[in-house]
Amino acid sequence: MALFDAVRQTCTSPGTPQGAQAGAIAHHPGVRTPPRVAADAAAEAPMDIVYIEGFTGLTVIGIDVSELRDPQPVRISLTIGVPSIRACATDRIEDTVNYAAVHDALHGLLATHGVQLLERLAEKIAQMVIADFGAHWVRVSLAKPAKFADVESVGVLIERTRTREPVRAQGVTCAFLGKGLIPN
Repeated sequence: MALFDAVRQTCTSPGTPQGAQAGAIAHHPGVRTPPRVAADAAAEAPMDIVYIEGFTGLTVIGIDVSELRDPQPVRISLTIGVPSIRACATDRIEDTVNYAAVHDALHGLLATHGVQLLERLAEKIAQMVIADFGAHWVRVSLAKPAKFADVESVGVLIERTRTREPVRAQGVTCAFLGKGLIPN
């Protein structure tokens, strides 16, 4: 929670320019700035965070024969960044990331993913959150808490950012390309 408090305090300080806010986040000890915030903080709205911490589910994952027979526990924590959640003003679930829907989607993915490595499963989770829930940035922590008897957990931590693809209009011809570049 200290991470979220530090991000919230530096992102929402009244009267502070957004460029200064991004700098404050980037230089705060122990806080890693989401790539999109660092790159675009001066030009865009502040990043709001929705998170799910300590989700535990069962899935078949691994490379050892014993791991491929029976489901084993995995622990997932998500940090989901979206610019300025509208629900702060509207109080409507439709205007935010619905963590109940993300929770249900995680259970569905754990039942059907069909991959062997935690890295690939973490990538699938990140892409699902970006594509299906509108995240602009996501951090996925995925761990096996019961892999070794003498280790609390093993796992991966990945961060992904929504890619900005060019808008492609279907059925539109660029008839005016270059118009106005040559004087009459």
